[in-house]
Amino acid sequence: MGPAGDPVVEEGAEPSSREHLAALYSRPEGHDGPWLRVNFVATADGAAQGEDGRSGTINNAADKKVFVALRRLADVLIVGAGTLRTEEYRPTSIPLVVVSRSGRVPDTLCSAEPGRVLMATCANAPGLAEACETLGEEHVLVLGENEVHFLDLKAALADRGWVEQLSEGGPHLLHAMLAAGVVDELCLTITPRLIAGAHLRIVEGQPLDVPLEPTLLLEEDGTFLGRWRVRGE
Repeated sequence: MGPAGDPVVEEGAEPSSREHLAALYSRPEGHDGPWLRVNFVATADGAAQGEDGRSGTINNAADKKVFVALRRLADVLIVGAGTLRTEEYRPTSIPLVVVSRSGRVPDTLCSAEPGRVLMATCANAPGLAEACETLGEEHVLVLGENEVHFLDLKAALADRGWVEQLSEGGPHLLHAMLAAGVVDELCLTITPRLIAGAHLRIVEGQPLDVPLEPTLLLEEDGTFLGRWRVRGE
């Protein structure tokens, strides 16, 4: 349920219910410029993936409702190439930005309609020329020499009119974006499961210390769905 007993709406429910969920996840009033949020799911013991290495095996119906709502609110989707391959992403209803230092376009996205898939990569990427040929040069963003500069990525997408920016990971991309200081908000679903084992967490990489401010917590059937704003230094 939501705050004060309001339910998390069912996918396919009447528009007023969908609008209520959208309002709960809308950007803060008065914020100008692009807003970059990341959305993850994890088990109660912190695993961001199941035994098959995918998040789809640890999510549930409550998580899917917020997943759909965030997609509806977004202008553009940003996902790391490794996650795209593991989760076998296909072109989405909104433009999809592949983040890759190699510049190689995942096979499942090579046949996308022009402009539906973009590549964010670097000048020394071995797959840069092929990405330009596959996606079109105007859809390949070269943002740095050897690493993708995420401040430039956020600005470049905003320049295209995509100010509501959503990332679905993966954990290494989230680490890089947090380190660059470009993440505005974390949306995290915690499912009521313990799976143990050696699994990735939602952030993977060198130690970070990023303070968060909770702004929303929903509960449905033991699943917690929260929003945390990333606090600036």
